[in-house]
Amino acid sequence: MRPSAVPAILLATLILSGCAASSGAEDVLSPVPSAETTNAITKPSGPIPAAAVGGPVPQVSKPQQALSWTGPVPEPQALVPADGAVGMPMPTERPVAMLMPAEPGIDPDAGPKSPTRSRIYGHRFRDAKPINFGKISPRKLAVHGVDVSRWQGEIDWETLRKQGANFVYIKATDGGDHLDPMFKKNWRRAREAGLKHGAYHFFYWCRTAGEQADWFIRNVPKEANALPPVIDVEWNGESSCSQRISRKRVLEKMQVFLDKVERHYGQRPIIYTAPDFYRDNLKGELLDYPFWLRSVAAHPSKVYPGRKWVFWQYSGSGLSDGVDGKIDLNVFNGSESDWHDWVASR
Repeated sequence: MRPSAVPAILLATLILSGCAASSGAEDVLSPVPSAETTNAITKPSGPIPAAAVGGPVPQVSKPQQALSWTGPVPEPQALVPADGAVGMPMPTERPVAMLMPAEPGIDPDAGPKSPTRSRIYGHRFRDAKPINFGKISPRKLAVHGVDVSRWQGEIDWETLRKQGANFVYIKATDGGDHLDPMFKKNWRRAREAGLKHGAYHFFYWCRTAGEQADWFIRNVPKEANALPPVIDVEWNGESSCSQRISRKRVLEKMQVFLDKVERHYGQRPIIYTAPDFYRDNLKGELLDYPFWLRSVAAHPSKVYPGRKWVFWQYSGSGLSDGVDGKIDLNVFNGSESDWHDWVASR
């Protein structure tokens, strides 16, 4: 029985030494990082270095919580060399933009320039049948102009302007199918000469108002600086449409034309008329529309009492250099300053 005790003693010795060895290895194994992270913890990008076996166990500080950051981790600023002087900049280091304007030759403090106003030429027209208007003569008003059609033929627009034509209304259309054969040329040449210009339509009472508005719109350019369009309403026995309809029908047809043209050009049309037509149809009507009144024998205040007006046609027998024959003469109701303000508001 004594020999069998030796193996038992050896087995017990090996078990005790194995326990001691297991305890030492556990202290030097590298911890395995957790595969789970949160928004406040950044997962290490590489393996954690193992400590040397047998060396002192390093003090492991409590891991810091990283801020939520999706970009690269910045380097410590203390290790990055400074590009410039530290602290407040010296006067010699002021930015260049503070020392010179952004664009040479342009004053950065200058405000927007006001639009250039066209020159106003003084009245130099003559009249084949002059009228004495007394103290309320059109000559006392500053801004004169003309209206023209095919009957004036070829016009020297530069000369006409210097004679005192600061604006012109040009005959464009009649009814629903007639275009003045000189309209396009007169429109282009007046613009080239620097005249403020607009177009007018002679209204036919035999055609529908919608057809006439469409015809006018088809032929008259929608030009940014043009004067407001004009509807010419009068009784004309020489026209192919000489019938006289009721006052009610007159106003209905006019309103259709006015509305359609205003929608297209974005300007309220002006109404041109003569004394007899005004008396029969327009007295006390359409008070919110601007009027252009024909009155060749007296001031408009006597012929159209109480009616406000923008233009006054004071002669149908005007004479001017630049035009062969007679021409209609008109005047704006206001001063030069009023004219510029009115034009600017169109």
